[in-house]
Amino acid sequence: MINEQIRDREVRLIDSDGAQLGIVPGRDAQKMADDKRLDLVKISPTAKPPVCKIMDYSKFRFEQSKKEKEARKKQRTVDVKEIRLSPNIDIHDINVKVRKATEFLKGGDKVKITIRFRGRELGRTEVAHGIFAELTAKLSEFGNIEKPPKMEARSMSMFMAPKPQAVEKQTEKKE
Repeated sequence: MINEQIRDREVRLIDSDGAQLGIVPGRDAQKMADDKRLDLVKISPTAKPPVCKIMDYSKFRFEQSKKEKEARKKQRTVDVKEIRLSPNIDIHDINVKVRKATEFLKGGDKVKITIRFRGRELGRTEVAHGIFAELTAKLSEFGNIEKPPKMEARSMSMFMAPKPQAVEKQTEKKE
């Protein structure tokens, strides 16, 4: 609440410098703010009496939005990258997929590894467990298993999350 929206009889007033002016009638507080050509802003409405501060409200809002933008810039969103395999994959192809998954994990992204079954391959799901074990062994340096392999319709999938050290090492190299 700002300026005329504040209808309290008495308010605890804080000056624009941060100095406490004590408990002042609401109208006097508004007059003091008007004299300084600033706004009266209610900071703590639940306090007894409510706490109000004399400040330039538009400047305050601008600086707050600037801080929020800075916080958003520093935020890192974690994406889920997917790698698809088939149960009859060769060793070289697995190594290519491992290299790609390593890139994703180093970049700080989660990896969803999916093995899709077609036709009679559904009867041989133990092959997929062997492939997942091999992938886990090769990627254990860069990531941890977040969700173990699970069968979903005609595919089996597993999620891996990056290890914090692997992500930190990668960001240090970029800087």
